[in-house]
Amino acid sequence: MLPKRLLRAAAIIAALAFLQGPAFAVTLKQALEYAYANNPDIMSALLSVKASAEDIAARKAGKLPSIGFSADFTNAFSIGTESGFNSAVDFSGGFSYRQTLWDNFRTESQIEQARALTEVATYAMRNQEQNVLLSVAQAYMNVIRDTQLVELRAENMRFFQAQVDSADERLRIGEGTRIDVSQARARLAQATAGYRVAIGNLQISQASYERWVGRKPANLSADYNFNGLVPSALEPAIRSAETRHPAVLSAQASIRVSQAGYEAARAAFGPTLTLIGNLCTINCFGNSQTNRGQAGVSGSVGLQLSIPIYSGGANGAAMRKANLLAIQSEFEALSTRDQVREAVTTAWATLQNANAQIQSARTAVESQRLVVEGVVAERDVGQSTTLDVLNAQAELTSAQESLIGATATRTIASFSLIAATGRLNARDLRLNVQVKSADGYIAAVEEIWSDYAFIE
Repeated sequence: MLPKRLLRAAAIIAALAFLQGPAFAVTLKQALEYAYANNPDIMSALLSVKASAEDIAARKAGKLPSIGFSADFTNAFSIGTESGFNSAVDFSGGFSYRQTLWDNFRTESQIEQARALTEVATYAMRNQEQNVLLSVAQAYMNVIRDTQLVELRAENMRFFQAQVDSADERLRIGEGTRIDVSQARARLAQATAGYRVAIGNLQISQASYERWVGRKPANLSADYNFNGLVPSALEPAIRSAETRHPAVLSAQASIRVSQAGYEAARAAFGPTLTLIGNLCTINCFGNSQTNRGQAGVSGSVGLQLSIPIYSGGANGAAMRKANLLAIQSEFEALSTRDQVREAVTTAWATLQNANAQIQSARTAVESQRLVVEGVVAERDVGQSTTLDVLNAQAELTSAQESLIGATATRTIASFSLIAATGRLNARDLRLNVQVKSADGYIAAVEEIWSDYAFIE
């Protein structure tokens, strides 16, 4: 067994080794700001919105003209027994023009579908933003909680080590028993095991913090000003969630996607009118003996009408499938709304429970401290046993751990409630960051002829 002084020193050194980190103290708000600016999940979601916006331009191109240039180069040769070797070079070039004038509003439906899909991607990005910020808050508070538990259990080890020393001394002078010593050492062993578990949990929380925030934790503070974002009642919170939560808005946009898809499928079974033009500008009349040396241009303009009559049932199947998907999207929207309502209620109940647990734990800690002091004093005069002291300290530690856990749970539940109402974002949290948005990118897509002028 290690000497008692060495045991205490080892506990303190081990705690400091895990609690220390780079000299970078951050508040919870600063952690949220840094994560928002650097988290790859948010950046990936933003790029997804921009990629989705490109589909709008692609669909609009369906009603715009397609112009191309083509050139033909031919080198013909012949070898005859009398004429010998002969060769001729022919080169011609010209332009082609093609534009859909009418497609039974199929392109318009596809454009609307692309716009709705972009909205879905936008709300998905906002939902991802909420998830990241909530994960940051959870990781931050978990580090604080586990750090406090490490400190508490290290102090608990020192207390039980003192009881072992006291029991040994009382046994030496004939006032104690070997049972007292054994009981004290057993509790010290339990406290040591609990301390090691706390160290492991702290390492896990630190790894989670580094994943979400992007930096190692150090000198964290649990204080946070929610600026009135936490709802004061359940019903207003549910109403806010139904109108603001990104998942609900995404589900509503998905209904539009399915409806536009149905309209596009129905429009496919209709006439298409296309304007086709060709213009030859180089060597349009060939190199024949008749046309040799003749310059000029030639061209043609025509209309092409296409009317589907029978497609083996493919169009009907496509329409039925699109209709089923539209109905499915409506049911999914209802399911999403119910899930959001459940999340609000759960977060609200968790917050209320945490507040009640904090009040109860505070009272228990204050009372149990007095109990421990009193039992130790009674033990010193022979009115209580060592086991009474050990039990009293165990109850005090349990109350303190409950208080630490409930405090962290209250903050996390507050963030969860804000997220459930759809307000856990950079703007509502008033984070000092440049808000990531693809709004400007989407607006620039409206200018079809400057597709890439707006890329950052």
